Amino acid sequence: MSDAEFPSTDHAHNHSYGHDVQAELAPISRELRELIPDVYKGFAGLHAAAFRAGALDAKTKELVALAIAITTHCDGCIAAHARGAARNGASEAEVAELIGVTISMNGGPGTVYGPRAFAAFREFKDS
Repeated sequence: MSDAEFPSTDHAHNHSYGHDVQAELAPISRELRELIPDVYKGFAGLHAAAFRAGALDAKTKELVALAIAITTHCDGCIAAHARGAARNGASEAEVAELIGVTISMNGGPGTVYGPRAFAAFREFKDS
């Protein structure tokens, strides 16, 4: 796979794997939330319960979620959990090792979505 096939993590690059994805999804998500508010309330409650610190701290839970987001190829999830990992103090080294595990478990798709996740994490870490 050539370098051209990987998303750039250069901070001067115009494409954003975090903010752009969230901005793209926000308007339609708001419209849908208005049509099915109970579903969104239920999901918000589930999310709050699952991500509340317990035996695992919030950072660890965000890292697990980021690995799952990479595995499921969900750009919106990658953006959300890259942001969550950054907000909860994850380091670049932790995220890089996490991505290494996802590549090991997922093969080629991990080499596509892993760099996207790393770029999104860097974007949120720097903001």
